[in-house]
Amino acid sequence: MEEPVRVLFVNSEIFPYMPETDISVLGRYLPQGIQEGGKEIRSFMPRYGTINERRNQLHEVIRLSGMNLIINNADRPLVIKVSSISSARMQVYFIDNEDYFHRKFIYQDAEGKDFKDNDERAIFFARGVLETVKKLRWKPDIVHCQGWISHFLPVYLKKVYHDDPIFTDAKVALSLYNEHLDARLSDNVVEKVVTGALVAEDVAVLAEPTGINLAKLAIQYADGIVSGVPEIDPRLLEAVRQKGLPVLPYVPVSKEGGPYVQAYDQFYDDLLKDKR
Repeated sequence: MEEPVRVLFVNSEIFPYMPETDISVLGRYLPQGIQEGGKEIRSFMPRYGTINERRNQLHEVIRLSGMNLIINNADRPLVIKVSSISSARMQVYFIDNEDYFHRKFIYQDAEGKDFKDNDERAIFFARGVLETVKKLRWKPDIVHCQGWISHFLPVYLKKVYHDDPIFTDAKVALSLYNEHLDARLSDNVVEKVVTGALVAEDVAVLAEPTGINLAKLAIQYADGIVSGVPEIDPRLLEAVRQKGLPVLPYVPVSKEGGPYVQAYDQFYDDLLKDKR
């Protein structure tokens, strides 16, 4: 009997843990639809400080926590929490760290200024997801990244974890949303990103450390692109065109399921055709 296809969802937002937006609704209902269609799924998101742990019944998974990730020459404890969406028979894993995520704002402070360590938070999130999936010993066929904070994951997957049997054959689907494009990352973001087999040349696009270039970095290491909005920024479209990547055109998302679930499901299957 053939093993079911496994899809790892790496989300910036999932409803109801976050306010209702196109991204959070997709993060909530797409995995459910994909699971009901016969694929296995796992879903991850950051444990932002705005999330009420008691109301949402988050609890720490001790067997998955306890690792430290070195980010910008500092040891950062990786804490994994989990919550269940019982109506969907679905668990959500949360990447947590006191220094990065215990804030009452998401990406900006009370004055509306971006947190200066947003790049470190995104690096920690990407590496935290991959390390946790390794501990779960769950081999994904598709890794679907949604939201700017997931944009470091494709390069880590393809350059640092590519020889790991858990990730060897994984294909990266990347949703683009025109968000965070004007953000400014740290001037030394390249130094923060490089580790092991991942060298500065692999992230050369970040020599100009902007949100648009972070999205271009994700495109560089993706296998397929999903249009999360009706019109993607032309600069990103050009990067996609230069890479020659397959693109799933925008499909409206709803809580009731519908054509978008089938469209995404087929897109995953198409990305896997080369390896099967």
